[in-house]
Amino acid sequence: MKLLNFTFIKLTFCLVVGIILAHYLKLNFYIVLYSTLVLVSIVGIYSFLLKSKIYRSPLFGILAFLSMVGVGIISYQLQDETQRPNHYTNLDTSKNYNTIVFQIEERLKRDSYNDKYIVSVKSINDQKALGHLLINIKQDSLSKPYNIDDVFLVLSELKDIQKPLNPFQFDYSQYLELKQVYHQLYLTPRNILQLSNSKSTLSGYADQLRTKINLKLIEAGFKGDELSIINALLLGQRQTIDKTIYNNYVNSGTIHILAISGLHIGIILWILNFIFRPLLYLKYGHFLRPIILVTILWSFAIIAGLSPSVTRAVTMFSIISIAMHLKRPTNIYNTLTLSAFVILLFKPTFLFSVGFQMSYLAVIGIVSVQPIIYRLWKPKYIIPDKLWQIFTVTLAAQAGVVPISLFYFHQFPGLFFISNIVVIPFLGLILGLGLVIIVFALIGFLPQPIVSIYSYIIENLNNFIAWVAQFKDFLFRDIPFTLTQAIIAYFIIIAIVQVYKNRNFKWTVVSLIAILTLQGVYFYNNHQTQNKEFIVFNKSRYSMIGIKENEELTMFHNLDSIQLESNHAIKNYKVGKSIDVLISDSLQSVYQYNDKVILVIDSLAVYKNITFQPHYILLRNSPKLNLNRLIDSLKPQQIIADASNYKSYLNRWKATCKHKKIPFHQTSEKGAFIIK
Repeated sequence: MKLLNFTFIKLTFCLVVGIILAHYLKLNFYIVLYSTLVLVSIVGIYSFLLKSKIYRSPLFGILAFLSMVGVGIISYQLQDETQRPNHYTNLDTSKNYNTIVFQIEERLKRDSYNDKYIVSVKSINDQKALGHLLINIKQDSLSKPYNIDDVFLVLSELKDIQKPLNPFQFDYSQYLELKQVYHQLYLTPRNILQLSNSKSTLSGYADQLRTKINLKLIEAGFKGDELSIINALLLGQRQTIDKTIYNNYVNSGTIHILAISGLHIGIILWILNFIFRPLLYLKYGHFLRPIILVTILWSFAIIAGLSPSVTRAVTMFSIISIAMHLKRPTNIYNTLTLSAFVILLFKPTFLFSVGFQMSYLAVIGIVSVQPIIYRLWKPKYIIPDKLWQIFTVTLAAQAGVVPISLFYFHQFPGLFFISNIVVIPFLGLILGLGLVIIVFALIGFLPQPIVSIYSYIIENLNNFIAWVAQFKDFLFRDIPFTLTQAIIAYFIIIAIVQVYKNRNFKWTVVSLIAILTLQGVYFYNNHQTQNKEFIVFNKSRYSMIGIKENEELTMFHNLDSIQLESNHAIKNYKVGKSIDVLISDSLQSVYQYNDKVILVIDSLAVYKNITFQPHYILLRNSPKLNLNRLIDSLKPQQIIADASNYKSYLNRWKATCKHKKIPFHQTSEKGAFIIK
């Protein structure tokens, strides 16, 4: 069948268009709702009048697709909690401190200072409310992590989630907005009053089960890195993975095995099919088996936290199981589309999840590209054939995700095929044995030899991943790649696949045009970098000043070599501006940029012998000075203060500049200061 002749694929495309429109445009909900209801009514009447002729009517198709676009917009806006009158942002929260009752929904990975949770608001200032908040609780050696469904009362100030303060920085606030989180609280264990620790949701019971499993595994002898990998592979919880181990998986190209996805669910479904095969011999076995399999898969998904990748995989394999039961032929593209339609209808913001996007693109790459690569060589013996299958699947999956991976992460692991050839064959063993171990641990019968063997397997898996990751020359980092380039790259992949399948002139021309377009975009981006820029970066407790000239960036800073190499602000700027050369230098007291003079005053506060008039004054490292006198003396056009200054000084300087009616730029509030 022709791919786009499948009506459901077209409807899903329209649903996606509606979600994108709702995300980027502020559309009136009621106008869209009533318009969609009218369109759906017309479609219903039209289909009743035309009956079997509707599929020949272009007007019917247009109306149906517009209706589905409207459904996409409505589904997105319905999940927008801020549209509801009792959302906390629509209530009076103008007080400095608000009385908030909340329930913990999700446990996040802790940072260096705080335990982090996503919570749902129950009431605020004694008014019933809804909404979600990010909670930061200062780490305390005596306090224990809180559990899902725990209810607390606090008296705290609602704080905005910080927007990016440096160019090309990851926008964490935008990421949280997709989770309906718009504010955060900073708390300490002492100012939190716990009201309840009872379970009331599926997530709470799933968390309780995960906690019980972890306790049983610890009692059996699992600990440290082995326990954290088990949590990631089998329970969908990656919060406790050591940062070094996590980076090793990223650098080796095997990070996908730590996120439960289609690969894991497919292996688990294969295992379950084998276990429940005897049911087929019963009278109603063909009816019972898919029900049992789907129930187990969704139970596993709930325990694993219902992440986008888990939800997508379980939805898809549930549809496959049901289709097999009904003895309906399944086209993988149709199955993927149906699973995407169901997910996006109820969780439209998943469309903007990186995991959701990469998960689908990887599967599409496998089903589209893998058969083509596999046919290039057909090994005679079973072991080479299996290794060749794994290699081609890995290569095809990479073809599906490389463009979007370069856009989001700007790196490519060159040794991904080596690590995956070794890891994937053992993943089935790790998952199968892991599930058995969890069952045995829960019933209290887990022999020590099994614990030792499984720990040994996990330890050697980590060691192998670390060995591959050490070849840093094969990890290509800081690759500039825009969204436009990613989209064109997918057009190239699609065109090349079609050239191979159809071998016609039309697709050959399309592929060549796409390649030339990608080259054109590359040259255009390079041309756009041919400019100059002066920038004061925001870096807590440090000063960083950059002067960009074409593809060269000179950094003036007080960081040590390790801090400079690992600094994300500089890395992001280099990638975003396609910087090829980075020069490091020490901080200076005066900078001449074009026709502007920037005077830097540090903790010594030396400026009295200045004989020139600076256009800008940069205050760093908390100089003790009278800003009133400085402004009267030097008459600058603007005062800049970076994040190396004390907060009390910043507040005082801000008030002084307001009084003197001179612009004041504080990088910790307004972000990096840039002169084009």
